[in-house]
Amino acid sequence: MAEKKENKEKTIEEKIKEQNIKKVAVFTSGGDAPGMNACIRAVVRTCSYHGVQIKGIMRGYAGIIDGDFKNMTPRSVSNIIQRGGTILKSARSEEFKTKEGMEQAYFNLKAERIEGVIAIGGDGTFRGAYEFSQKYDIPFIGVPGTIDNDMFGTDFTIGYDTALNTVVECIDKIRDTAHAHDRLFFIEVMGRDAGFIALYSGIASGAEAILIPETETNIDNLVESLDYGWRRKKTSSIVLVAEGEEVGGAIEIAKMVKERMNGRYDIRVTILGHIQRGGAPTCNDRVLASRLGVRATEALLAGERNIMAGMINNKIVFTDFVKATKHNTEINRDLLRISEILSY
Repeated sequence: MAEKKENKEKTIEEKIKEQNIKKVAVFTSGGDAPGMNACIRAVVRTCSYHGVQIKGIMRGYAGIIDGDFKNMTPRSVSNIIQRGGTILKSARSEEFKTKEGMEQAYFNLKAERIEGVIAIGGDGTFRGAYEFSQKYDIPFIGVPGTIDNDMFGTDFTIGYDTALNTVVECIDKIRDTAHAHDRLFFIEVMGRDAGFIALYSGIASGAEAILIPETETNIDNLVESLDYGWRRKKTSSIVLVAEGEEVGGAIEIAKMVKERMNGRYDIRVTILGHIQRGGAPTCNDRVLASRLGVRATEALLAGERNIMAGMINNKIVFTDFVKATKHNTEINRDLLRISEILSY
């Protein structure tokens, strides 16, 4: 009797060799995030390691439509791992959402003999990639690059850790002057649809209140809490506001509170804005970007398509674009309770 052959799973190198992909491309899209350059570096060098040509696409989907491609080699990505922003630049493209825009993008990719694309960005980037690859025969693999940390299928997104550290550093400095002048500061941070930055940085910096889109804001309760602190001789306070908070931004909420506080606090507002997007990425973001960049590239070269590479419990996982863009990452409700206890 013939012996049964063992069903050995193919290694990633065997899968890549079997697909025999010759040329791929990489781009960054949507809002920039610290660590995107580290990810670009990982993609380019992984391609070089496997003997695959790599093109960089400038300005995201707009660059595909314009045919703005550039050759990349390991030397092209030297000395960028520590830089914020993105050397490939980023832009939003309304034209890509049109039939004509997608047709032109496909024409340009085929003209360059691109066989697959690594897309670094957020949910808008992945929705565009999914819609495009449903119509045309070019696979996309996504890498989550957004400071908001609001992507389903990963514990952390590239840029989130750096943004948190930037925000905490700014709040620490504002608290110094708040204490010196007995002031109440309302600090607005990014987070149009998700309050992860506000919640985590608020706990880390000892904010007296944290207002985020995921929870209902009651101005009267906020005033009561601040008033309680004032009666206990607390002369300065920090209220952190996510920009997407339902009642309004920091300016609007500060006005409402001021009307009810009867001059008990000298109130100031600071909007941190795009400072949260810049700066050298932290060690965590550099390592995360490198790991995701390598695995996403190898998945593309091995024949995968329409998935996002993410990190869950310190392991690389892949999530379909549909799930990654349609499911919301829920806020940790226990952290809300912790923030309330610690601000008492």
